[in-house]
Amino acid sequence: MKTKNIELVLAPPPPHMVGDGFRVHNFIPSGYHLDMKRMSPFIMMDYNSKFYFPPTDQPRGVSVHPHRGFETVTIAYKGKVAHHDSSGNSGIIGEGDVQWMTAASGILHKEYHEEEFSKNGGDFQMVQLWVNLPAKDKMSTPKYQGITNDQINKFELPGKGGVIEVIAGEYENLKGSASTFTPVHLQNAKLNKGAKASFHFPANYNTALLVIEGSIKVNDAENVPADHFALFENEGEEFTIEATENAIILILSGEPINEPIVAHGPFVMNTQAEIMQAFDDVNMGKFGYLEE
Repeated sequence: MKTKNIELVLAPPPPHMVGDGFRVHNFIPSGYHLDMKRMSPFIMMDYNSKFYFPPTDQPRGVSVHPHRGFETVTIAYKGKVAHHDSSGNSGIIGEGDVQWMTAASGILHKEYHEEEFSKNGGDFQMVQLWVNLPAKDKMSTPKYQGITNDQINKFELPGKGGVIEVIAGEYENLKGSASTFTPVHLQNAKLNKGAKASFHFPANYNTALLVIEGSIKVNDAENVPADHFALFENEGEEFTIEATENAIILILSGEPINEPIVAHGPFVMNTQAEIMQAFDDVNMGKFGYLEE
């Protein structure tokens, strides 16, 4: 297989607040060609790098908001989030867990720091991805996959090198725990210092990684430090990662959805008319009800 090389390494953009509970660096969509089309099916990535939130009696977070036309994937590294939606789903995700919500035809959603975490305060670190849906699935029924860490399939690397957590897709024939509408690979590589792991994806898949902890060397050539994002070229299939210190790396690769993308706030559809319809449907109460 031909080597898949890095196209660019991006330092974390200046952080901004989403609500009062999420201090995020927005990698997708952003400059450096990282627009929704370039990264399809990944159309948004917010990264809450490790940040200490002091204790509070009033949980911080984001109040009720709608989504339509895509999926939200929240991966927890530190801290806990409680969430509710208008389909009646609710739960708590903690360290190592994943929340995979298919908004599809429309849902109201809210998410806050979990009550005990809020009262005690602590380090908070999470990634939220938006994964686009193809036109034929955008108006399907909303659904929810709550995946606790013990439900995530794990590939043990040889020589106690670490573990690959296969959230979606597959690694070395080990299937991921989440179901997806289009081919998506999402993996946490947890590598001990000096360990190496190889990854291979089709050349045309849009592929990137985010260093959550530690630092790595890619293809024995390029260093990528903590909190940095590396975008791969759409040539070649295979790349290697070596941990230059104990490291956690989020790997994402997916088949592009070659359809028009029209996005406005919390809606991602294929036409402007569909965006206008989404606003009308929210105003008419068709996304259900969720208490603030």
